Amino acid sequence: MTVQEKLIKNKLGLLELASYLGNVSEACRVAGLSRDTFYRVKNAYETGGMEALIERSRKKPNFHNRVDSNIEDAVLAMALEDPSLGQKRTSNELRELGVFISPAGVRGVWLRHGLEKFEKRLKALEAHVARTGAVLTEDQLRAMEKAKDEKTAWGEIETEHVGYLGSQDTFYVGTLKGVGRVYQQTFIDTYSAVGFAKLYTTKHPINSADMLNDRVIPFFEDHGVTLLRILTDRGTEYCGKPDTHEYQLFLALNDIEHTRTKTRHPQTNGICERFNKTCLNEFYQIAFRKKIYESIAALQEDLDAWLEKYNTRRTHQGKRCQGRTPMATFLENLPEARAKLDLDGRGGLAAAG
Repeated sequence: MTVQEKLIKNKLGLLELASYLGNVSEACRVAGLSRDTFYRVKNAYETGGMEALIERSRKKPNFHNRVDSNIEDAVLAMALEDPSLGQKRTSNELRELGVFISPAGVRGVWLRHGLEKFEKRLKALEAHVARTGAVLTEDQLRAMEKAKDEKTAWGEIETEHVGYLGSQDTFYVGTLKGVGRVYQQTFIDTYSAVGFAKLYTTKHPINSADMLNDRVIPFFEDHGVTLLRILTDRGTEYCGKPDTHEYQLFLALNDIEHTRTKTRHPQTNGICERFNKTCLNEFYQIAFRKKIYESIAALQEDLDAWLEKYNTRRTHQGKRCQGRTPMATFLENLPEARAKLDLDGRGGLAAAG
């Protein structure tokens, strides 16, 4: 319910209360309003009905205070030329071009045209390109890439097909007697929600790479698609010097782009965090109550059996699964993924599939 609707409801309630009680003074006392307010509401309702109860702003725009149309056009053109610029930068850039307007004036123009946020200016640019067929400049391309990275960093994942983006995370399972600490390397395809998990006793970069090499890359190769990008947090098992870090080297060797979550916001790798919670609730909490594990191999064997159920028999309520299993979603999207990878020049495996 909007604010206007609430105000109208309160006014109608006052009129109904007075009618029910048969006493205007008592109704005003209960509602905490004056008799003058009651009669103004009553007269407005009898004269104009519901429309007359809408609050009208008494503020009138003073068009004399607005900037000249040529300056406003320059601000709008700059918003399309580089949507990433803030109001102060826009003011400075326009000053270099001989157009003088304050940062507050820039914001005023943006507000009138619904461009006060970076996302809105970006949408305006996309609409302009779609309408005119204009070629994007380097600044415009950079702004679009910045928006894409921001969405990914804050958990707003954009994924176009299977293999487009994978999410990887480290999950602490617990401590096994005689084994020590046990960590799970988790990977999930963000489009289909197909998941993989492998257990280790350390959080080492080589284990993060081994997980991909042993389970993930062979799976995608077997289905004729390539993994294009991986999203991880900024843990030491994923980030380091590109020329010495085992995980970074593995990604470079396999031509996989690496995207990291925003600093101090590891929870933004949300899809992987949710899969870890599913593993905890539906596997570990049950398995540890049924059986005492004396080796990591025995635990891995039962985990693999559960993963097979998760991927192929357990229905998933995600955005793209819609009640199907992750594997069914994966297989259904394969032809489209192969076609897109082939068009992008990354479809060397597509022919084999």
